[in-house]
Parts: sequence; C-alpha cells; structure tokens
Amino acid sequence: MNNANTTATESSSQLATFGGGCFWCVEAVFERLPGVKSVTSGYAGGGSLNPDYKQVCSGMTGHAEVVQIEFDPATISFDRLLEIFWHAHDPTTLNQQGADMGTQYRSIILYHDDAQKNLAEESKAKAQTEFDSPIVTEIVPLEKFWPAEEYHQDFYRNNPRQPYCMATIPPKLKKLGLL
Repeated sequence: MNNANTTATESSSQLATFGGGCFWCVEAVFERLPGVKSVTSGYAGGGSLNPDYKQVCSGMTGHAEVVQIEFDPATISFDRLLEIFWHAHDPTTLNQQGADMGTQYRSIILYHDDAQKNLAEESKAKAQTEFDSPIVTEIVPLEKFWPAEEYHQDFYRNNPRQPYCMATIPPKLKKLGLL
C-alpha cells in the first residue's frame, strides 16, 4: 500500500472512548453500527499503570471498564455515537449498571480533543431532558487507554451463550433496534 492510501485510510478514522457498565455489553452495541470499524474493550480513567481485569474489578485502580471505538466520521458521527451511548445504559445511576456495582462500571465519556468535549457536554444537556434523574456521567479527558486482556475482546460474539451475556445483552440490543 502506498503512503497516500495509508494516509487516506488513517484520516478517515476517529476514536471515541465510552464507559457505560460492563464493557462486554457496550462493545456488543457499538460493534453493530455502520461506520464503526472496530471496538476494543479496555480500561481508562484511573491512575494505575498496566491494569488488568482483576485489579480493575477490585475498584482500587480508579479505572472504568470502557470501549474505544474506531469509527469513520463520514459514515457515523461522534454525535450519533453519543446518542446511542445515552440510550445504551442508564447514565443516572452512580457507579452501577443493573447488578454490576462499583466505580469500574461508572458512566464516563473520555474525550480525545476539545471538539469531542464540547459535543459531549452539549449532548449530555440534551439527553438530560429524557431522564427524570440527573445524569451522573463523567466527561473527562482521555489520558491513557489500556486494552483489556484478549479474552475480553469480542466477548459477546465469541460467547453468546454465556449466562451473563444471554441475560443482559439481547434485551439491550433489542431496545436499541440492533437485534
């Protein structure tokens, strides 16, 4: 591949990083969207270096379970990803999504630049009109994204009969019109 094609391909991608509970669930939502090139489960928002799943689950790292979404902005906008984010989880519950409890399950948008920060804040204000309780989603700069262990990647696709996945993910996908 020549450099011109490489540059064109790279320039047609942007990144978004969101946390909305278990990353298996969030990944299963965003990987189904046209224009999303890849979704990587991982950890962000904390202070520990090279965190692993066990450490993050302890609640001691400060990290949240998040997904990093590579997307083509010509096909799907960051605004559209935000709209889906607000409906894919309950942004009004502090450090909890369903039965998953702890700071690692908090609702969080980790922006990559000032434009994403501004769009996230505007989107949060707009989304608030759809909820009776206050949205508690953090909007903070992404300092470092740590990819999760390989067995967490494409978890639902690779483990659709896992009991947690069966109970949690299909209803979410159906609600969003993605199933």
